[in-house]
Formats: sequence, C-alpha cells, structure tokens
Amino acid sequence: MKGQLELIGFLLVLLAILHAPFARYFNWRHEFAAVSLINRQMMYVHTFFIAFTVLLMGLLCLTSSLELIGISLGRKVALGFGAFWLARLIIQFFGYSTKLWRGKRFETAVHVVFSLLWAYLSTIFTLVGLS
Repeated sequence: MKGQLELIGFLLVLLAILHAPFARYFNWRHEFAAVSLINRQMMYVHTFFIAFTVLLMGLLCLTSSLELIGISLGRKVALGFGAFWLARLIIQFFGYSTKLWRGKRFETAVHVVFSLLWAYLSTIFTLVGLS
C-alpha cells in the first residue's frame, strides 16, 4: 500500500497544480461578470482552498505513507480521505448534468478518467483506513 499511497500523493499534487489555470480555461472573467462581487470572489477563494487541500493530501501521502498505514490516527485520516473521495465520486454522477459531457469526445474522456480516479482514490484510502 505504501507504493499506492505514494502514487496517489503524486497524482494529488498534480491535480492541485491543474487547478491553477481554471479561471482562464473556463473563462471566469466573462462568465462571472454578471454575478455579485461576493459570489465571484467565493468561486476563486473556494477553488484555491480545494486545490490547497488536495495539495496537502498529496504531500501527506508522499511524506507520511507509512504513518497512514501503520498507526491508528493515520488509518483514521485515510478513512476520512476515503469518505471525501467517495463523496466526490458520487457528485461526479449526481452533481453534474450529463449534458456537460455526453456526446462530446473530450468531455466524455475527462468524465471517465476522473470517475476512475475518484473510484481509485476512495478505494485505496478506504482499504488503508479499514486495515
């Protein structure tokens, strides 16, 4: 499991970095021009903190995989991470409309890849947490 957690750590750091171009890629300047300042800023701040949380999860996996596996507190943290990523997997199917990806090659590929990633993360963290 140590190797799995280290791989997950790398993937989570990469995922955190991928959040950096969101505003530009999704054209938030134009898309959010009509919303209030508080709503616009909440979107930026929440995206930052999601990326920051994912980064910290990744760094924890990279630097403390043995502790996540080998001590009670580490397994509890891993179980919490498993619940977090399971919730994210569920949101992938029930929080987003299929109109966003169905019939679109790139968007469908992204949907499938991230669905598999969320399933992988929730499975490994849950297995570590329950071991």
